[in-house]
Parts: sequence; C-alpha cells; structure tokens
Amino acid sequence: MTATLSAIPETAAEVVIAGAVVRCAGAWTVDRIGPLERRLPRLDWPDGERVAIDASGVAAMDTAGAWLLQRVLRGLEREGRSATLSGLRPDHEALLRMVGAPGLAAGPAEAPPGLGPLARLGRRAWASGEQAVGILSFLGEVGIAALRSVAHPSRIRWRTVLRNVQAAGFDALPIAGLLSFLMGIVIAYQGAAQLARYGANIFVADLVGLAMLRELSPLLTAIIVAGRSGSAYAAEIGTMKVTEEIDALRTTGIAPMDLLVLPKIAALVVALPLLSVYADALGVLGGTIMAKSELGVGYADFFDRLHHAVHLSDYLAGIGKAPVFAGIIAVVGCYQGFQVTGDAESVGRSTTVSVVQSIFLVIVADALFSVAFSWLGI
Repeated sequence: MTATLSAIPETAAEVVIAGAVVRCAGAWTVDRIGPLERRLPRLDWPDGERVAIDASGVAAMDTAGAWLLQRVLRGLEREGRSATLSGLRPDHEALLRMVGAPGLAAGPAEAPPGLGPLARLGRRAWASGEQAVGILSFLGEVGIAALRSVAHPSRIRWRTVLRNVQAAGFDALPIAGLLSFLMGIVIAYQGAAQLARYGANIFVADLVGLAMLRELSPLLTAIIVAGRSGSAYAAEIGTMKVTEEIDALRTTGIAPMDLLVLPKIAALVVALPLLSVYADALGVLGGTIMAKSELGVGYADFFDRLHHAVHLSDYLAGIGKAPVFAGIIAVVGCYQGFQVTGDAESVGRSTTVSVVQSIFLVIVADALFSVAFSWLGI
C-alpha cells in the first residue's frame, strides 16, 4: 500500500508505506488508533531485513499510541527484522521507552494463587461469624424499638399490623391448609401398611395426632411462611433501600424500624400460631379420611382414640413453637432486606439468603425444642 501524507487526515493515526520507508503520521492517541490497529495485520510491509520507520509525522501520542507503536516494533523483531525508528519527538520517545520497560511488558495476567481448603474454611467461618453478630445487633435494635413502642402505645401502627396479618396469615390459609391436609393423608397411608400387619389399625390416630400436632403442622407452616412471607419482607425492604425510600423515611423523621420491622414481626407472631391451629385441624382431617378408606377405622372411633392419645400438653407444645418460629422468620427476612447493597441482583441474593437462613434456623429451633421437651418430660 502506497500513499502520500497529504491524503491522510491530520487527526487520524496512520502508517504509510512509501517504498522502503514506513512513515507514521497523525495523532496516536486512544481515540484515534482504533482503525489503524484493526488494519495493521493486513499491511504489506517492505521486504528486507532492515525496516526504517520515520515517526516525524506523529502529531500527538499517549500511552495507548505508545503501546501500539511498541507492538509494531516487537512484531517486526519477532519476524527476524531489525527496525530503526527516527524522527520521534523527545517526549514521545520518553513515553515509548517507558511503555517498553521490562516491568511494563504486555503479557497475559497471572491468575492469583488459589486459596487452600483451610483458608476457604476460615473465610466462611469469618463470614458466618460476622453474619451472626449482625443478626444479634439487629435483634437488639428490634428489642429496643419494641420496648419503646410498649412504653408509648401511640407509636404502634395498628393498620400496618393488621395489613401484615392479612398478607402473612389469611392469604396463606389455602396453601398451608392444603399442604397439611395432604401430609395427614400421607402419614396415615404410610402407617396403614405397617399397622395393618399387627392388627393395630386404631393406633393410626396416635400416629397422625402426635405427628401433626406436636411436630409437622407448626414446622411445615413455618417453612411455608418463610418461603412466602419471609422472602417478601426481604424483597420489600431491599427494594426500598435500592430506591432510597428508607433514607427518605429517616429524612422525614420516621424510624424504619417502627414502620417496616415491628409491624411485620407483630403480625407474624399473631398469624403463625393461628395458621398452625388451622393446619392441625386439616392435617387430622386428612388422616381421618385415609384411616377410614384404608384401615376401616370409623370417624367416631378415630376421634375417640385421638382424645386418649393426644393430651393438651402435646397440642400446646406444637402451638408454643409457632411464635418463636415467627420471630425467627420475620427478623431474618427484615435483616436480609437491610443488607441489600444497591442493585437488583443484591435484592434477589438477599431474598434467597433470607429463605435459606429462616428455614435452617427454624429447623434448628425445632430440634432444640424437642431436646428441651424431652428433658422436661413434656
């Protein structure tokens, strides 16, 4: 390719091959070298072992242009040619030497060394410890805000509490009732095959009653609420934090804890025990229907046996867990909502973490309740 320098725009970086001389011209800056960089592999360089490069036409040069010129020189050297550069301004020449220094040579970045198993374990343990400290701190703030509301009942937002009771309790009746009803059917069906072998059909009432009232109804209801309401709490507060609504509340003198957290906790503490009672009834109903169809146990016989097998303490043990589960779900959901860092991805991540942590802590709390009840003989 042969051309004259007069045909080249003054602001464009260009390489002109005129016979045995390669002339560089224009502005070798980051905003002007793009077209030239794409055309370099297609240039028809002069033949011979020595290539003379005249850079007197370079009007401007920055680090990007110096990198490109340095790459041209090294490319010629890799092909076995010796390149001589002349006409470069002193400041451009100093920039070229700087980018060509051995410590600044371009090359593939080395991957950082991977962490060992012990280091990864330490990081996870440290992150878990920070998470636990954060939740405890948040729980302390909730306790102080609750005491302040009890001392000044006029601060309690009853309308917000009732709206949350409807969202977390009444609206969850269909899914909680259906799941408990089906779980009662499954327990009775699985127990029927074993009890029928020994002629102990009537004991299906013990199985269904104790399993549903003491353990499964409050636990399953809490898991449903964690996935349904706990995630909603985290998403709502997280979205408000992203849109800076929480900052706006603080600016107007409204405490986010009083408006966003306490009503949710109070509503869930009320709604979850009621949902557990509803789930108890439907779970026993499902077991009754299955006992009648599979074992031939009549409804009157089933409920008569249930009356003798299940005591008031068994029923209260299940219902007594529900407020604790509710507090765990609400606190974790609200805490994770406040951990959102400012983008939509963070909202989704915090929502997922809130569900996982809530379910895990609910199951741990249920196991601790079982140990405590066994130790107390309940």
